[in-house]
Amino acid sequence: MSVVSVGGDYDVVIESGCSTRVADVIGDGVRRALVVHPDSMRSLGEAVTASLRDTGIEAYAVGVPDAEDAKTAVVAADLWSLLGRHGFTRTDVVVGVGGGTVTDLAGFVAATWLRGVPVVQVPTTLLGMVDAAVGGKTGINTPEGKNLVGSFHPPRAVLCDVDVLATLPREDYVAGMAEIIKAGFIVDPVILDLVASDPEAAGRPDGPHTLELIERAIRVKADVVSQDLRESSLREILNYGHTFGHAIEQVEHYRRRHGEAVAIGMVFAAELAAAAGVLSVEVVARHREVLTSVGLPTAYEAGRWAELETAMRRDKKTRGDLLRFVVLEDVGRPVRLEGPTQEQLHTAYAAVSP
Repeated sequence: MSVVSVGGDYDVVIESGCSTRVADVIGDGVRRALVVHPDSMRSLGEAVTASLRDTGIEAYAVGVPDAEDAKTAVVAADLWSLLGRHGFTRTDVVVGVGGGTVTDLAGFVAATWLRGVPVVQVPTTLLGMVDAAVGGKTGINTPEGKNLVGSFHPPRAVLCDVDVLATLPREDYVAGMAEIIKAGFIVDPVILDLVASDPEAAGRPDGPHTLELIERAIRVKADVVSQDLRESSLREILNYGHTFGHAIEQVEHYRRRHGEAVAIGMVFAAELAAAAGVLSVEVVARHREVLTSVGLPTAYEAGRWAELETAMRRDKKTRGDLLRFVVLEDVGRPVRLEGPTQEQLHTAYAAVSP
């Protein structure tokens, strides 16, 4: 078992079989628990619910749509209604069991019910473990963009049951690697070295470095968010690749996996940094080498710039009409690029849409 503390406020537990030990971390005084899970993970959601009932907690399991279809105001309102009907108070708890969309949704519902009740996150995907469930960001989508409605609400605990990773389709596991590789580029280059040492193994849950990669990525996020919970400055580096990546997701109506979009977004950010004269072509090439080595995409179709730019201008980092990107000066040296020129943007887009 590995335990990563997030600023001393809560722990992220990385362990086999920990998903049914939620009762150990919810704290005293909890009488009721709402276990939110995607429809595709009903069996695990019910197992978590049963484990809570075994300890005397009045637990309810509720299924929500899979993927980004869960992150809507309609689904959130249904959950609020359920909490009200069952009389949930501020000492009760919401439990999110699923991928990043479910942990985002469960966290948002917990943050907004009675202005905040505890939430325990049980991420079941690689992306959820190393990114979405850690850090206290919660949110839902609107037709205008991804995660535009949300709040900061740190969980009481995060339980990463590595056993469930074996059930993921390979494409989903590989997509989660994008967030791990991102952590390598912005802070911890050892991650890039571990991936490069055996790229094929890095793309599967039984690889020799799986646990170390997961723990290193979580430590990167934990260190950053413990210094900047509300994304006032440092935390923005965790959005590396996300401005362009979120735009891809939006114009494709969330049919593209988040990790795949972020992978392309990192290459776009690298090309943009090179066009602005702050990043070497060697580091740009390393982006493509590492990402493609595990099976992630690095290119996007041409002819969609107008849609993508419109989506990026609704990004949370945008200030007024000023586009802002997280870019690199080198591996481990993220900086902000504010107001890139149209020529630089078009150069970067042309480089990722050959």
